[in-house]
Amino acid sequence: MQDKWQDSTPDRQESLNDSRAWGLVESLAKSALQEQRRSRRWGIFFKLLTFCWLFFSMAVIYNASEISRVSLDESTGEHTALVDIDGQIGGNDVSADIVVSGLRAAFADANTQAVILRINSPGGSPVQSGYIYDEIRRLRSIHDQTPLYAVITDIGASGGYYIAAAADQIYADKASLVGSIGVISSGFGFVEAMDKLGITRRTYTSGENKAFLDPFQSVDREAAAQWQTSLDTIYQQFIDAVKAGRGDRLADNPDIFSGMVWSGQQASELGLVDGLGSTSFVAREVVGAEDIVDYTFRLSPLEKFARELGAGVSATLVEALGSDFQLM
Repeated sequence: MQDKWQDSTPDRQESLNDSRAWGLVESLAKSALQEQRRSRRWGIFFKLLTFCWLFFSMAVIYNASEISRVSLDESTGEHTALVDIDGQIGGNDVSADIVVSGLRAAFADANTQAVILRINSPGGSPVQSGYIYDEIRRLRSIHDQTPLYAVITDIGASGGYYIAAAADQIYADKASLVGSIGVISSGFGFVEAMDKLGITRRTYTSGENKAFLDPFQSVDREAAAQWQTSLDTIYQQFIDAVKAGRGDRLADNPDIFSGMVWSGQQASELGLVDGLGSTSFVAREVVGAEDIVDYTFRLSPLEKFARELGAGVSATLVEALGSDFQLM
């Protein structure tokens, strides 16, 4: 009997060890499962928190982008309409379509006594600037009783001044930067650096001048001369637009068209601006309608994102060509 008890003791001990091992495994499995569930709950919580934050941010951005605009039916009386040009012309917020949309709405309101185009721009696309200039002239021919005044704040240079020249009168601060009437096309050249590094450029084109702006190839004198002719043509268009808008108010000074930037006070002496004053000054003292209504068209966040995506692709192409062509 004692021998049987002794023989069964190791078996019982082994069974007890196995039971403890399985208990430990089960405990670890339960802990891991609980931790996994806890992690999943926290993950869901943070995802919901992130979603709520994004939703709130989009709502704030959308509300901030809402235009304070008075429709024909909601107009409370006679007012001065305001349209802003703030930034590089041709950019996402200052494309010709955006500016023109605001101008058309401003002129269409029967209670608009005058339109102020408030400009704070160093320039930009000559095409977009010309489009806005031409549209101002067209709208003024239709609404001949509604004057348009340009007010330059910090800077109204190059394409910014191109647009201002279409106004009936131009005002600026004495310290504003005005002018820069000229055209520029710039890039880089890496030919010698590539030769030193032993790098070979391989470019395949259809059209002998297609890659004449390639910064990794030597300058083609004939193509460069043709490009200069194009720049000179656009430059002359700029000069003609300024002369057509300013007329005999311009001083007889060839430096006006040299690309130089002038202070507001100097610009007044040269006839580039008609006087010194702010937006509120013009509305109050010149127009006589102190109530200002903002007709500036602004993009929704989704539209802005789409345009920025397209602009990013365009910028990549410009960098690949190695040229930056602007009225600046």
